[in-house]
Amino acid sequence: MFKPFTNGIYVVDFEYHPVHGIEGNPPHPVCMVVRDLTTGISTRYFREQLEGFKGAPFDTGPDSLFVAYYAPAEVDCFIQLGWSLPVNVLDLYAEFRNFTNGLTLSHGSGLLGAMAHFDLYSIAPEEKAVMRDLILSQGPWTTTQETAILDYCQSDVDALERLFLKMQPLIDWPRALLRGRYMKAVSRIQHCGIPMDVGVLGRIQQHWGGVREQLIDRIDSSYDVYEGQIFKTAKFEAFLSRSGIPWPHLPTGSLDLSDDAFRQAARGYPEIAPLHELRSSLSKLRLNGLTIGEDGRNRYMLSPFASKTGRNQPSNVRAIYGPSTWMRGFIKPGPGMAVAYIDWGQQEFGIAAVLSGDLAMQKAYESGDPYLAFAKQAGAIPADATKQSHAAERDRFKACILGVQYGMGAQSLASQIGQTVDHAKILLDLHRRTYPTFWKWSDAVQDHYALGGKLTTVFGWELQSAVEFNPRSVRNFLMQANGAEMLRLACIHLTEGGIRVCAPVHDALLIEAPVEEIDGIIQKARALMGQASREVLGRFELTTDVEVVRYPDRYMDKRGRVMWNTVNEIVEAL
Repeated sequence: MFKPFTNGIYVVDFEYHPVHGIEGNPPHPVCMVVRDLTTGISTRYFREQLEGFKGAPFDTGPDSLFVAYYAPAEVDCFIQLGWSLPVNVLDLYAEFRNFTNGLTLSHGSGLLGAMAHFDLYSIAPEEKAVMRDLILSQGPWTTTQETAILDYCQSDVDALERLFLKMQPLIDWPRALLRGRYMKAVSRIQHCGIPMDVGVLGRIQQHWGGVREQLIDRIDSSYDVYEGQIFKTAKFEAFLSRSGIPWPHLPTGSLDLSDDAFRQAARGYPEIAPLHELRSSLSKLRLNGLTIGEDGRNRYMLSPFASKTGRNQPSNVRAIYGPSTWMRGFIKPGPGMAVAYIDWGQQEFGIAAVLSGDLAMQKAYESGDPYLAFAKQAGAIPADATKQSHAAERDRFKACILGVQYGMGAQSLASQIGQTVDHAKILLDLHRRTYPTFWKWSDAVQDHYALGGKLTTVFGWELQSAVEFNPRSVRNFLMQANGAEMLRLACIHLTEGGIRVCAPVHDALLIEAPVEEIDGIIQKARALMGQASREVLGRFELTTDVEVVRYPDRYMDKRGRVMWNTVNEIVEAL
């Protein structure tokens, strides 16, 4: 074990339901069961007792250990009860995900799945579902039902004890406790939530049926690819032909109509963006799915460590950052408040430059414009070229850099930059010749994994070896997974530093502060994000960019501005 926890090891589980039963509200704790593994004593508390405590009724200091499965659920209850958070958190969910990341699991990554993986006894899924339904009913419960709820809660504690004893010898303690610190940050972020303009959202929800019809009429007038509300592939092929826009194809020869294909094409051909937003809105948009609390804040489960790279993977239905980009216009700070969106510039490029040890890539990143620097290093533009004087060349080399990070082939790159496949091949070859050290490292990463080795980030997030794998994903893993480590460290530093983090978004953070304090808070947040990058990359620090929105303005993603304006014009007319 990493350190002796002389004041006890406590296995803890809460049962809860959303306040007033409304998704988007914080949790209302129903009961808690805690077992001290040192003494073997279990203690059970129902909600009236919990609400009477000023702090946790067991030691949560630096010499004790708090053990849970998906700890944000328990820490959420701590925050709601006003208790100080435990210093040391071990989340067996995060550790189980790490042990099995990249493997196919027959029973999933939940508590029951982890128990089954280690051949440990647990209650039946059907019994668990029945008890969850009883708890979500919010009561009032009979004495018999309260006892049944406590028994159910204790059954999870019993299971957790068995799982902890099984997993304990496998745990890398310093890194596991760091992941536990991140789970506390997740709870602070989930409790904060994202401020929303519920008035405008309500009006659009009310008229969404009519909006859908008119959206097609207005936006499709520039494309002519719909018949009624049905997207027609043949008409889209005709549009591409008359517009001179190349498009990727599937191995079958048909057009690739995936959301990713539209997103990539919109980078090279901005005129595609409104059509992408329209298709996205019509196919998967569920305005009523956003979970917004009674205080007008979007709260949702961040689902940390859910992806192979260790990134968060929240619901695309419940989270405002999940659906179409135009919907981010609903994000609006309240009176006297401001929000700031802070992101690392070219994060994956910088990470790849440092991990591979490619000095040319590092120099390109440090120039402040790696896309322009790449074109200069490749000899494609003069050394004194600027973003203004050689914009077209810069855009092509930018697409090449991003394409390499996405694992893009020549055909897809050609589609994005509007050039021939041969031209795209030349660009990709220039990347290999300009950054040979990076490519030697990238090839070695794939070879290592193909030979049965696992990949590990600087803070211990692992991709277990697998017989079948996607070479593109393997090559990108260390860039994306170390980016996830960086984001986790930033979330820890900012939330522990008292900064209100509303949401993490891949390589960025959305923070909130009073208008008169926002500039100072931004300065502090950027310094902490720089610190997080140095902790992952040694002395190398990634730069950050910031966008500030002060009340009464709203947040807006430029990619969704046309759609946002169109939707609101339609609503006003309706």
